Amino acid sequence: METPAYRIFEPQTVQTSVVFASPHSGCDYPEWFIRRSLLNAHTIRSSEDAFVDQLFAEAPNFGAPFLVAQAPRALLDLNRAAEELDPALIQGVRKVGHNPRVASGLGVIPRVVANGRAIYHGKMTRAEAEDRIETYWRPYHSALQNLLETARQDFGEAILIDCHSMPREAVQGATRRGTPRPEIVLGDRFGAAADVELVDQIEAAFVKAGFVVSRNTPFAGAYVTQHYGRPLRAQHAIQIEIDRSLYMDETTIQPHSDYESFRERLTQVVAQIAQLGKPEVNSLAAE
Repeated sequence: METPAYRIFEPQTVQTSVVFASPHSGCDYPEWFIRRSLLNAHTIRSSEDAFVDQLFAEAPNFGAPFLVAQAPRALLDLNRAAEELDPALIQGVRKVGHNPRVASGLGVIPRVVANGRAIYHGKMTRAEAEDRIETYWRPYHSALQNLLETARQDFGEAILIDCHSMPREAVQGATRRGTPRPEIVLGDRFGAAADVELVDQIEAAFVKAGFVVSRNTPFAGAYVTQHYGRPLRAQHAIQIEIDRSLYMDETTIQPHSDYESFRERLTQVVAQIAQLGKPEVNSLAAE
């Protein structure tokens, strides 16, 4: 049976213009995919945003829908454009310009997982790549677009919170000497994807909960933030990256002893973010 593209967790009543989404926490690895890969069932999970779907699971209790990808990132990356095809992996694809994500093996059909470890031996057909895009990419993005359009119709605006996690080592080189290592990175494409006042409020919610926050370094947001962030049309997109070491052992890919306390802290922030999209709180749509 084919892995479903996504699940939507709906609140009893939608009360906010905020839509939460997790494109990289899918962990349903088809047996055929594991057999096809050079990697074992553990190593292939290294680029997965493990447990992010669980960390944000309370969002519907605060009146916000939560879209969760089911297929894993190693199978297909939903934070890439459907056209970001890798000629080093897919037959019949011609190189067009220089795309650093594709060049590093991280196109819409990834060639590698974390630390550059190859997923496959040899190439796949263009037809196989297109089939994955039709099966997983298009349904997920159609669902996301529908959720945002509904929010704009009902509330006059839409606020997308794109939920991710990052390896602890990812922020080491991006931290200036003498400044604390960021635990949360907010990406808004340097102001192009969301109203600055809104991002200020989201940052304040994290800071209030005791997190160290940075913006756009080292992650400013990729396809999802760039494509859906249209603040002039009252549609905002903010990417949230969370340091995985705060809640899990990155080697074993298991929650560690601080997981529950971290999830409780994060849930407080989720509640405050959802509150920002309630008509009586957020005046961005009226401005």
